[in-house]
Amino acid sequence: MSIKVANNNSLASITALPSAVSGGAITLLETQTASSSSTLSFTSNIDSDYKEYVFKFIDIHASNEGSNFTFNMSVDGGSNYNVTKTSTHARAYHAEADNAAAFSYSADGDLAQSTGFQNISHSLNDDNDASTAGTLHLFDPSSTTFVKHFIINTNSMVDSIYSYHNLFGGYGNTTSAVDAVQFKMSAGTIDAGVIKLYGIS
Repeated sequence: MSIKVANNNSLASITALPSAVSGGAITLLETQTASSSSTLSFTSNIDSDYKEYVFKFIDIHASNEGSNFTFNMSVDGGSNYNVTKTSTHARAYHAEADNAAAFSYSADGDLAQSTGFQNISHSLNDDNDASTAGTLHLFDPSSTTFVKHFIINTNSMVDSIYSYHNLFGGYGNTTSAVDAVQFKMSAGTIDAGVIKLYGIS
């Protein structure tokens, strides 16, 4: 990204504004809305056009109490979602009654060279007003040199009384280009919610 500068060195003597700043734009590429969906799959728009992709999760509601919201990646256009992943998980929680709170590493949310689905949000509540929201950043998925790093940041209502903040980081341990991403619950369906895919230039 190039930086545009004013034509004069002193702010007091600026006589002309710089041309429009380019770069750093966020572009909406796709929106999918869940309706009792077993999966939501993004099989296009993930390519070499951008070095960073961001998925935004808005009011993702689980059909089953205690299920985890998860994702996996594909290197064959979505025929298989089984990229080997290594990740780590930390979480903070706080009770509505202000009687319980903690921050800790969570071994039940990470993976070690696993092809299974990676947790995004943990132990979701199925109450009508419960949901999870947050982001997944996927870096340079089209690289054929480096592994595919991801960072996840979500917040959820858990057990009707807790705010759970989940932090995941990891990488898909493949030098093949990742070209598709799938989301699903560990049990039941994605009852409702929206996922938006953005490209970052």
